[in-house]
Amino acid sequence: MRLTVVGNPANRRVAMFTRAVCGAGLPAPDVLPWADVLTGAAPPPAGAVVRVDSAGEDPTVDRLLRGAPTAARHGELVGLAGAYAGLVAGLARVAAGGAELLNAPADVATLCDKRRCHAVLSAAGVPVPAALPPVTGYAALRDAMAAAGWPRVFVKPAHGSSAAGVLALAVGPRGVRADTTVESTPDGLFNSLRVRRLTDESTVAAIVDRLAPDGLHVERWLPKAGLRDRVVDVRVLVVAGRPTHAVVRAARGPLTNLHLGNARGDLAELRAAAGPAAWSAAMETCERVAACFAGSLHVGVDLMFRTGWRRHAVAEANAFGDLLPGVVTDGRDSYAEQVHALTSGRWRQWRAEVAGCAA
Repeated sequence: MRLTVVGNPANRRVAMFTRAVCGAGLPAPDVLPWADVLTGAAPPPAGAVVRVDSAGEDPTVDRLLRGAPTAARHGELVGLAGAYAGLVAGLARVAAGGAELLNAPADVATLCDKRRCHAVLSAAGVPVPAALPPVTGYAALRDAMAAAGWPRVFVKPAHGSSAAGVLALAVGPRGVRADTTVESTPDGLFNSLRVRRLTDESTVAAIVDRLAPDGLHVERWLPKAGLRDRVVDVRVLVVAGRPTHAVVRAARGPLTNLHLGNARGDLAELRAAAGPAAWSAAMETCERVAACFAGSLHVGVDLMFRTGWRRHAVAEANAFGDLLPGVVTDGRDSYAEQVHALTSGRWRQWRAEVAGCAA
């Protein structure tokens, strides 16, 4: 088996997958840079087996995705809808040569649009937070919240990732409170690694109004279960239909992403708190999420247990949610697990099973 990776060559994702491939005794994968794909390089040919990796963390690639004349400034939240359109077009170019893709373009397109992903999961009976109809700005958001009777929501850019641009918004008698990674300046919005709390409504309104043209997805804020003095959720990696790796994300605030300075929690402690039945039910939900995207070797599921541990919900599903450094199951990290699923035949077997159930 000869693999090709579409990715950014200097990115650690490519390096970690390459290490896993070589560790399995396979030839090092060919690397097709995203920058080359977006500037007209020939796609991988028929017969190639292709992993498409994240296009993020490269300013030149971001500029090409957006079709912009200049690169975005560091952390700038700009052109998210344009970058998404560029990603979809790039995936089509990768697939045009007839190669076998380990991430189906249609799956990635859905997973990278929070509104479409939520609709797919909801239609499949996956427990997800309820969502508001599309909103076009802050005034429409407040009207929709009032109509639904929801005092707390998560406001998410439809095409964002890693909590970029997210606001955990609460409205009450004492006013407005928003926890967010967004830093607002007179000439732009920027993603920050420091979560800030905003209480000035005009500032919150201005941020929402500036994000809205690229599309927003607004979900009801469900209280999460906690361990010790932190709220927790879990990133679950599902490979070839099977939950294999999990990371507990523990935070003192509503945004749990680890890169925001939050801590990895104790998975054994979380499983004990949930109990065997609730944990098993949650893993079955993760399998159902993966079955919605059967053209994808892996999917990352952000799973929350609700207060009391008896119920759970899926906050998000991620096309590129397999970067879990240091997490090992059965002697394999997240990338080695995917290579094993390919070489053992488990990937093809699972796809056949899913196709049989759909028929």
